[in-house]
Amino acid sequence: MVKSETLSEIDEFREKEDMKRLEAIFFISGRFLSMQELISLSDLNPIIIEELIEKLKEKYSNDSSAIEIVEKNKLWKMDVKKDYHDIVNKLATGNSEFSKAEQETLAIIAYKQPIKQSVLVKIRSNKAYDHIKKFLDLNLIKKKRAGRTYELSLSDEFYDYFNLENNKLELK
Repeated sequence: MVKSETLSEIDEFREKEDMKRLEAIFFISGRFLSMQELISLSDLNPIIIEELIEKLKEKYSNDSSAIEIVEKNKLWKMDVKKDYHDIVNKLATGNSEFSKAEQETLAIIAYKQPIKQSVLVKIRSNKAYDHIKKFLDLNLIKKKRAGRTYELSLSDEFYDYFNLENNKLELK
């Protein structure tokens, strides 16, 4: 016989995993998603999705996050709060020396730092190895051994390159 507290622990664990799944979908998509798209990508029912969206909005509503969940005409997306659009604009300018794919890879490193190289490659594909090499050659990132992979983080040169103060990139 399963105890009621065990059932609530299972429910709590499932909800956390569902929220992580939805959060990953929003993070990777980078665009507005309809309820139908969210259902098909997450395999969750719409009632659960709506509850999780509200919880994600609440999670990101505090001052310690630069991220928010934006809703517009029954479409949702994860976005950077307006206070940080200057950083996004510097990373996403059309006439950059970095390709769009490189910009996205660098943005993930900046947001998730420190991030394991193996995780980054899973997110961005094998092309990430070329991006990492370019960023290392430009001294924009640091790479240190972490078990069988490497841990990547921004270097001081990154902040100089993009004319940022080191403490102005608080994205976590």
